[in-house]
Amino acid sequence: MQLIDEILEYLQYHPMSSRQDVEGCLSSKVIEDGLIVSHGNNRSTVYAITPKAHILRTVNLDSYYAIDIDKRDVQPGYNFDLIRTELPKIDIFSADEKTRLDECQKLFTAHMKEMVPGSVAYNRELERLGIDLSWKSSQIEGNTYTLIETETLLKDLKEAKGRTHAEAQMLLNHKSALKAIIANPGYFERLSLARIEDIHSVLVEDMGVEPSLRYRRVRITGTKYQPLDVESQIREAVDDMCALINGKADPYEKALLALLLISYIQPFEDGNKRTSRLVSNALLLAYGHCPLTFRSVDANDYRAALLLFYEHNNLSAFKRIFVEQAEFAVHEYF
Repeated sequence: MQLIDEILEYLQYHPMSSRQDVEGCLSSKVIEDGLIVSHGNNRSTVYAITPKAHILRTVNLDSYYAIDIDKRDVQPGYNFDLIRTELPKIDIFSADEKTRLDECQKLFTAHMKEMVPGSVAYNRELERLGIDLSWKSSQIEGNTYTLIETETLLKDLKEAKGRTHAEAQMLLNHKSALKAIIANPGYFERLSLARIEDIHSVLVEDMGVEPSLRYRRVRITGTKYQPLDVESQIREAVDDMCALINGKADPYEKALLALLLISYIQPFEDGNKRTSRLVSNALLLAYGHCPLTFRSVDANDYRAALLLFYEHNNLSAFKRIFVEQAEFAVHEYF
């Protein structure tokens, strides 16, 4: 696997390389798996990576971020082909990842057989999950509440000293959004712009954020990637995303795509990543899967994996986080 990663990385930065350039490294497997495509015949044959390889190949984040932001070779603008033509053709998870996720679902199903919806034990687990999700999702956005302070706020409505009211409101809005999702999980079996807006509007309530699609340009700290800035194109991108997610059969694929693509499109002036996490969980709950709190993930690792997707549409680092958090969730909750 390491050799395949090395040749894919080489071709990423040296497209249309000759057989001589990659001799000794190239195997028929990478071509059969749709990771490398050849052009020409015999001695004139040259090789390049496919969109599938571009999206799935393993990237070393330490090496990637060792390069200064202004020197990194990135895709600066929105890739229209990603959602429309590239992702629909790709099985996002490898065979090993699918096996791990299948085991997660088996374990969650077994746990839920022992749970009675509405029981004290069930409600206690929902409350604990909601506290963890609200805290970590807000922390990723820079919220300074501790987990203990978050628990006190969500249980007793007591704001922490030394914290801002806006931070408390962010956490309370998470609780409200999750409550709305749990109350009607079937509503999110099929995704639409209106349903995404429903979640976003709860998450930004009383925070001075416009709840509808943005019509102004936004910039993202730490990257040269620039999202779309025309409202009609943003709307079209969200519609494309919903069609892609609704067309996928695997709930885990649906959830991962929602996490990445809502953040990538940035349809709202603020609250996009929070919305992506709640929409992702809405999809998991709609299909009877365990929601993810991301409690054990490092916020900086989460941001770094997301920025890699922004800049290269590569989901390897974020996919690793997703699978690990799925495993964490089924062992931690219910």
